[in-house]
Amino acid sequence: MILEKKKAFNEFAAAKGLRSTRQRDIILDFFLSTHQHVSVEELYLKIKASHPGIGHATVYRTLKLFTEAGLAREILLHDGQTRYEHALAGEHHDHLVCTGCNAIIEFEDETIEKLQKEIAARHGFMIRRHKLEIYGLCALCRAPR
Repeated sequence: MILEKKKAFNEFAAAKGLRSTRQRDIILDFFLSTHQHVSVEELYLKIKASHPGIGHATVYRTLKLFTEAGLAREILLHDGQTRYEHALAGEHHDHLVCTGCNAIIEFEDETIEKLQKEIAARHGFMIRRHKLEIYGLCALCRAPR
């Protein structure tokens, strides 16, 4: 899967006339190895530890390219912080977002998906894409201290 994503990105970059760079390859490796929703800052700090020559702006621009290439999806949360997650073809999930600690819980629910399709059909609307983010407090933030 990772090799397919790397190949897809390299084909995307070539089609845009962008040359392959070692920095982009490193950022892609780090991004693909994350299994969480990551901000530019968080990814930059992970990369900086072993590759101090890669700057914050390079990480930012590269994540934007990953999004444009369809490898990443941006999630703008209530705190104003944009986070990035892997975009898997054909895969869809929604998010529970904790407004206390910013934890993000992914979930899938076929009943919700069906209801959204029914509502769209009722209004003669064709869904191209959608996202559902539910904001509240996670179990840890709700627990008495």
